Amino acid sequence: MKRAFALLLTAALSSAAAGATDPRTIPSQLPPAWQAKTREVFKQAIEIPSVHHRGETHRVAELLAKQFSAAGIPAADIHMMPYEALPGDNTTALIVRWRSPHPTKKPMLILGHMDVVEAKREDWTFDPFVFREQDGYFLGRGTSDMKNGDVATTMAAVKLMSEGFKPDRDIIFFYSGDEETRGVGATLGSTKWRNLTDAEFGLNADGGGASYDRNFRPLGFGISMAEKTFQTYFFTTHNRGGHSSRPRPDNAIYDLADALEKLRTHRFQPMQNPITRGYFEERSRQEGDSALGQQIRAWLANPNDAAAADAIEANPLEVGLTRTRCVATMLKGGHADNALPQMAQATVNCRIFPGVQPKDIQAELQAMAGPNVEIVPDPQYIGQPTPASPPRDDVVNAVKAAALRFHGPDMHVFPVMSTGASDGSFFRAQGIPVYDVDGSWGISPDDERAHGLDERLPVRAMYDDVLHWEMIYKALAGPEGATPTQAPAQPSAPPERG
Repeated sequence: MKRAFALLLTAALSSAAAGATDPRTIPSQLPPAWQAKTREVFKQAIEIPSVHHRGETHRVAELLAKQFSAAGIPAADIHMMPYEALPGDNTTALIVRWRSPHPTKKPMLILGHMDVVEAKREDWTFDPFVFREQDGYFLGRGTSDMKNGDVATTMAAVKLMSEGFKPDRDIIFFYSGDEETRGVGATLGSTKWRNLTDAEFGLNADGGGASYDRNFRPLGFGISMAEKTFQTYFFTTHNRGGHSSRPRPDNAIYDLADALEKLRTHRFQPMQNPITRGYFEERSRQEGDSALGQQIRAWLANPNDAAAADAIEANPLEVGLTRTRCVATMLKGGHADNALPQMAQATVNCRIFPGVQPKDIQAELQAMAGPNVEIVPDPQYIGQPTPASPPRDDVVNAVKAAALRFHGPDMHVFPVMSTGASDGSFFRAQGIPVYDVDGSWGISPDDERAHGLDERLPVRAMYDDVLHWEMIYKALAGPEGATPTQAPAQPSAPPERG
């Protein structure tokens, strides 16, 4: 993905409720037979290295397609869509339509991606592409980003088909093959392949979800309804160069370094939208009279209070939520150790607040850096701002019911803005509102390992995810409408072992 995945409430509160139970020790309500089926498909998916330029993503598509086919989806409704993500990098998207025998509503779209970020064996404690179960966790590249969502959305549908469930709207599944690079699959899915993906709204398994702190206190279930715009810019300086034995004040590397130092301390105008206000209102309630809580309330009262916004962003787990942020991510420059550099270049990645145009950020960066630095957007990917998705009562109610069932009444549900971007942004740009509502969860910040080392997901979180999506399908595509069958709020903790 084009963002660092985080469990969606980004505040690890310090104190725990008395007697809090480790949610990883509570047995899943998913029947054992379905646990075994889910585990086997998950294992196979994790052990396929569906990484950029490896040419393996089609195997994940085939694995998921096989599950749908075995459950009764006809071949005519299973579409393998090969495409070129980057020059020479061929991949595949999968589109599956679960048809309603008597549709009474427009289709809904389920989104996910099958590719993962590269992982090197020498960096990890274990082989990242060998599935492991250890200490209450599933481990391996893609366990949290996001083959868990691919498998959970698939297995929930397969389970319902096996039980004879008939949706009252078509449910379309779209799994792309290059979300972690250029998003070409989502671009095609939302435009050229629109005849196969057109829907009233989309639900994204690549985001959303619940989180606990290290003391097992519920931190909340976030529904991402807005995303920042992803845009990379290149900062380039040029110089006539010369012999390194005769240094001059003008130097391409120094000019670039000066610009990057300005970038390090630059702060864009703080901004709010209805989604971020809803998020910070919840955070204010949680923080109470703490210093952070007071800062949040000051900023909510006065959105132009830049000092309060700065104080909020000084919290390392709230970074990126009050404004556009840009950061240098790569460097190159010079051509010989005994020559003055003729060129230096930095890659600067920006996550732009919804509604702000990338060209305006480019202009602000150029004014900040000065005339000695050329700033241009990455020509291979021009970000397109997307509107926030309007809140839908049916989606929010379905998620609230699932959160109550699996986490109890203390797991509050609220809107959030993703600080990054996912495939959902491409569909929002084409008029399909998207909501990130995955049902997996973890312990924050310990389990926030997507794109990082030793990626993992609690075992129970994987099985809960299947049941979560089952509830979502029933609520939004079932004859009972948006009121899913209720179940006990949270299973009791198992007896202590002596």
